[in-house]
Amino acid sequence: MRKTRVFLAALAFTTLYSSVVAAAPALDAAGKCRDNGKFVAAALCKTATPAAGKCRNIKTKKFAKCGTAGTEPVPTAGAK
Repeated sequence: MRKTRVFLAALAFTTLYSSVVAAAPALDAAGKCRDNGKFVAAALCKTATPAAGKCRNIKTKKFAKCGTAGTEPVPTAGAK
């Protein structure tokens, strides 16, 4: 009985998760917002946002919010 409950709980979770993930359509290759082949409002589409880079304070070298005065992007390990 317990295995059945665990299975049903896992099934419900995956069903819920998959419906949330598939809820918002994405842009197609032409940049148009389509859902199952039909055009939909652009506000419904998710756009891939690039990961925000990390910044640091120029003087103290501590992490800071990007875009504030006196900050610079944190250099990557491969950059010289």
